[in-house]
Amino acid sequence: MIFELSREDKRTLCALAREAIEAGLAGRSPLLPSPSGALREHAGAFVTLHENGRLRGCIGRMESGLPLLETIAEMAYSAAFEDPRFEPLSPHEKDHIAIEITVLSPMRKISKAEDVVVGRHGLYLAARGRAGVLLPQVAVEYGWTALDFLDQVCLKAGLPPGTWKDNGSNLYVFEGIVFDETD
Repeated sequence: MIFELSREDKRTLCALAREAIEAGLAGRSPLLPSPSGALREHAGAFVTLHENGRLRGCIGRMESGLPLLETIAEMAYSAAFEDPRFEPLSPHEKDHIAIEITVLSPMRKISKAEDVVVGRHGLYLAARGRAGVLLPQVAVEYGWTALDFLDQVCLKAGLPPGTWKDNGSNLYVFEGIVFDETD
């Protein structure tokens, strides 16, 4: 990673993500604290929402030209209201939502399975006009090997397993700082 996030930074980002969701439910803009330190850094990030342990939304961007505070607010709103896999979050759900944030390192291009460290790396694959991303924690949650992880990112992109090996495929690893409201 390029920078570190303190425990206070993580708490601020989690509180901001919740504020962005509550603001969206109320039809107002979120109240953003003044960015300082690492929260001014530009980094990609994902916000994942779980309801009773089940995925309820996950939206992010691999890179961002905005300060981390703004990126998290936007991704939290998008995860709650714009993830096409789910209906927009309703007011009665907000108190049952657990928020997880993943702040991303810059991506590094790789070409072989040995370059993937399960539990440390996330994957981004671009091939045949499609793209897919899997966060570092996903492989651990499902107990995947590096090869399983690589095949799953192909499937996530809507491509057959093994596509990551094709000429013209662009495969990248990245790391993430993963935390939630209990950290």
